[in-house]
Amino acid sequence: MLVGPSIDVCWGGGIANSGNVVEHSATRRRQESEPTRTAPVLSTEVDPDGLKRVPTANRVRSLTGIRAAAAVMVVGTHAAYATGKETQTHGYVGLLCSRLEIGVPIFFVLSGFLLFSPWVKAAANGSTPPRVRRYVWRRVRRIMPAYVVIVLLAFLVYQFHSDGPNPGQTWIGLFRYLTLTQIYTANYMLSYQHQGLTQMWSLAVEVAFYAALPLLSYLLLVVLCRRRWRPELLLAGLAALAALTPVWLIVLHTSDWLPSAAGMWLPANLACFAGGMALAVLQAMGARCYAFVVIPLALVSYLIVATPIAGGVGLSPVKVWEPLAKAMFYAIIAMLVVAPLVLDDRGWYARMLSSRPMVWLGEISYEIFLIHVIMMAFAADSVLRRPAFTGSMTVLFVVTLLMTVPLAWVLYRAMHPDRRRTPSVGPVISARACLTSVSGVVPEA
Repeated sequence: MLVGPSIDVCWGGGIANSGNVVEHSATRRRQESEPTRTAPVLSTEVDPDGLKRVPTANRVRSLTGIRAAAAVMVVGTHAAYATGKETQTHGYVGLLCSRLEIGVPIFFVLSGFLLFSPWVKAAANGSTPPRVRRYVWRRVRRIMPAYVVIVLLAFLVYQFHSDGPNPGQTWIGLFRYLTLTQIYTANYMLSYQHQGLTQMWSLAVEVAFYAALPLLSYLLLVVLCRRRWRPELLLAGLAALAALTPVWLIVLHTSDWLPSAAGMWLPANLACFAGGMALAVLQAMGARCYAFVVIPLALVSYLIVATPIAGGVGLSPVKVWEPLAKAMFYAIIAMLVVAPLVLDDRGWYARMLSSRPMVWLGEISYEIFLIHVIMMAFAADSVLRRPAFTGSMTVLFVVTLLMTVPLAWVLYRAMHPDRRRTPSVGPVISARACLTSVSGVVPEA
């Protein structure tokens, strides 16, 4: 259930990152000599880590575009919660709106794919793996500046504005949010949940994955595969990693060993991250996947998970199979919608997500994730003047986006003043833009 309206996201995920554009002088000369050229030009580069990366331009753009779709889903499910569409509409429509939180698992799968890919390609090519120090610095540089700004802004705004109990609005709450440790408590909702930052729990999950990934890569590629390219064994190891999620959830719901907030922690979401990591292995193996096959399967799975099999949206007791069904269906759906984009399908699905509006929104999806909860509260209270859990979900959704997107763009440009234009929209698209891009948007548990 969503509590308050992350997500990179995401979030956030996923949350929520984009790389740098590298325009080689030779490519630039070709552009100047061919001014009528309209198709995207692929930029091939050798990363300082020693890893040669050659993704297609469409893949870079479509992966950015799906971040926009995931972010919009997250805003939609939060609008449904805020207007009572989830909690007061008993029936299938309320569950369909609730399951829009699938945007968060999509961000998690993207994170697993994009961040594990350099390790996988290094193993497949026999080249040097990424340097951990550089990897950590990139994560910190992309995630933290904008995040710190929004956290400080939220604590300032809610010092004068509040709709009710706000346990996170304390000095210790500020410390917890700045360090992304707010979810590690016995009762998160009564201890540190902040009205303007409820989505940030998913960013805490993203950061936990960032911290764990170098160790996971070492265990999978060095300990398990013994520094050899053994993709079948690697996929088996990732399946075992994904199996930790149902085990964790069973322990959580059948014993008192773990606090209730443990349903938000990384182990409860490992299946999604492991699914993205598996896609990186399949890509290195040359596997193919087509949207006309898997997208209908994803839609059918979504309709199934929107039934009571995955639980309701109220506060009724949770049966052990409900979180299991939700976690597994979410991981499968997220993998299905990402798979065609990374496994060489360049058809209608990739072209749709590669459109300029989707790419532009995808580039600022992390900033949308950071801002939209505060903007939704102001839209409901000051613009629409509707009491909580009333009003139109569609109207609140549209007004929130209209208020959020311009501010997200300003925040993005303020945090990246060196970027003259949106990276993935230009005619030259760097491979690094694909492999260092992650969104963190994320759901409320």
